[in-house]
Amino acid sequence: MLSKNGDHQTVPLSVLLKRESANEKIERPEIIHGQDNQSKKGEDFTFVKTECQRVLGDGVTTYSVFALFDGHNGSAAAIYAKENLLNNVLSAIPSDLNSDEWVSALPRALVAGFVKTDKDFQERARISGTTVTFVIIEGWVLTVASVGDSRGVLESAEGTIYYLSADHRLDCSEEERERITASGGEVGRLNTGAGTEIGPLRCWPGGLCLSRSIGDMDVGEYIVPVPYVKQVKLASTGGRLIISSDGVWDALSAETAFDCCRGMSPDAAASQIVKEAVQFKGLRDDTTCIVVDIQPAKKNDPPKPPPKQQVKRVLKSIFHKKHSSESSSHGEKEEYYEPTVVEELFEEGSASLSERLDSKYPLCNMFKLFICAVCQVEIQPGKGISIHDTRRSRPWDGPFLCSSCQEKKQAMEGKRPSGLVDIVVEVNSQSARAKLKPYCLL
Repeated sequence: MLSKNGDHQTVPLSVLLKRESANEKIERPEIIHGQDNQSKKGEDFTFVKTECQRVLGDGVTTYSVFALFDGHNGSAAAIYAKENLLNNVLSAIPSDLNSDEWVSALPRALVAGFVKTDKDFQERARISGTTVTFVIIEGWVLTVASVGDSRGVLESAEGTIYYLSADHRLDCSEEERERITASGGEVGRLNTGAGTEIGPLRCWPGGLCLSRSIGDMDVGEYIVPVPYVKQVKLASTGGRLIISSDGVWDALSAETAFDCCRGMSPDAAASQIVKEAVQFKGLRDDTTCIVVDIQPAKKNDPPKPPPKQQVKRVLKSIFHKKHSSESSSHGEKEEYYEPTVVEELFEEGSASLSERLDSKYPLCNMFKLFICAVCQVEIQPGKGISIHDTRRSRPWDGPFLCSSCQEKKQAMEGKRPSGLVDIVVEVNSQSARAKLKPYCLL
């Protein structure tokens, strides 16, 4: 900022953030959560961290994190992701951002954090994998990143249900099936012999029925860790968020899950959802649920649910979008308006690392010139590799990758083997595929 005599003066970031918080026209929400689990395999893990400080010692600009990790073929990947994912995401966010810029940086930071977590875990030569549903709540903004088939679902105070995650099951997406086959994998059902195929579509070798996860190095790196990311802003009336593993969603619809726990506290609601799921289908899989109420502050009681007959039975996949012209990413104070519906700020599900880390986002200076956009290591001048296809466009333009992360990117795109494992599996015939043991029964 400029002083009266025209000299530049610096203002500590913590001071700016306190001013920013004091100038807000709406109070930050109160966040209450509960969780429950019934375990079959012991491979589901949760991560809950509330009132995290964006600026150490500030105490004003806080955020909360809620995450669910549903492991398969062992628990190592789920445990590793639980212990390291948040730090990897935060390391990809510059330290000198205000609140709006920090929120705008989250989608790309989540992509970088997911890929780094996967890369670091695979270098340990462990073969388990995990789904991830990862939620960061900052003020009234929810940012959700997901791989696999756990889900985050939101019901607004007005009674409308919104999906905040994507199912990465091969049965659900032709685009994902085509991506895997183009990268060198094979997609098909389990062959029991005599030409009979059963069960969901799976990726071979390995037999995984998911197209995205963290870990799973023995299946092939076309099973990518690049998350689907959705960022939304709630109206100040708030809402209820349910994050659950497929043990819940294979048994209950979103409407049933919200209806069965209406009016309950988050702790009681999570227990009721797990109970309903297990009663309906039996304890065939780990069944885990986190319930988060996001509600106006200074309310001792949770908001009363709308009368059942007024609850809208619409599953929203289309939100009221905030146009780029309305963005305040350059630090300008925009005129505040209160959304009357859940408002979409960002949505992207591409598996392409080039697209997801592209610099054509509102926050253009997120990645520094001599820092790898994924693993955040320093790169010597001239040694960085552009995230863009150097044969077609902008080879001089960042962000840049180190050589190790460039190899990871090429492996995910099927352009070269990863070099992490040497798996030779013949799956060119149905008879050979019938001999393969299913990797997991997700």
